[in-house]
Amino acid sequence: MTELENDQPGPIIANLLQVFSVFLAAALIIWGGWSVVGDDPFARQAVVWVANVAMLVSIWIGLRARGETWEKLGLSFKSLGKRALLRIVLQSIAVLVFALAAFVAGSMLTMSLQATAGGADMSGYKYLQGNLPMLVLALAAVYVVSSFGEEVVYRGFLMTRLAEMGKGTKMAWRTAALISAIVFGLAHFDWGIVGIVQTTFMGLALALSFLLVKRNLWVLVLSHAYVDTVLLVQLYLGPTGTGGQATSL
Repeated sequence: MTELENDQPGPIIANLLQVFSVFLAAALIIWGGWSVVGDDPFARQAVVWVANVAMLVSIWIGLRARGETWEKLGLSFKSLGKRALLRIVLQSIAVLVFALAAFVAGSMLTMSLQATAGGADMSGYKYLQGNLPMLVLALAAVYVVSSFGEEVVYRGFLMTRLAEMGKGTKMAWRTAALISAIVFGLAHFDWGIVGIVQTTFMGLALALSFLLVKRNLWVLVLSHAYVDTVLLVQLYLGPTGTGGQATSL
């Protein structure tokens, strides 16, 4: 695991305010948007996408104000050689396995505590079932706002700012990983309690992986894209449980 040994820890209050402002903006967009669109599942999902984009814009503004670049959050846009690219791909596959194992572990824990528990509530994604054009549209949107956006928000941004408040020590990064996982799980509240537990476990696996790959966020972005592809294709092919619930990724 890495430390911010050469980084100056940001002011605690400034970091807290930035984190709060990023998530408050998203919460207000979702609350206001859902109250307008009602129960239409696709419209509600579109509101979430807008909220994610708003968080990315807010983070970008914060980086500019601090004189920082995306590299601060683990995103380097420098050209890479073939060996470096291959390493990123192989690492992303390993992270995928770790994340899916954590997701399954979360499912098993939930079901052991609640015998009647089904899978995560995916009823809000029924518009995908058998609809190929909608699947393609959803994948394109999800790759940007979820695969990329969520990794920037929950791993790159949130973990970095939290770790800065702890002066970048190993314990600060580990604590940041745990907190980010909990926040990531709660952000999936519309999946129900089972979905929250599943995504919390998966979020912890992704957060720990972020540290293990020396905060190279591209590895996490690729892994997240694999997970989202499997999930959406599964939903396109049809429900795997009752009541529009998915029992696994």
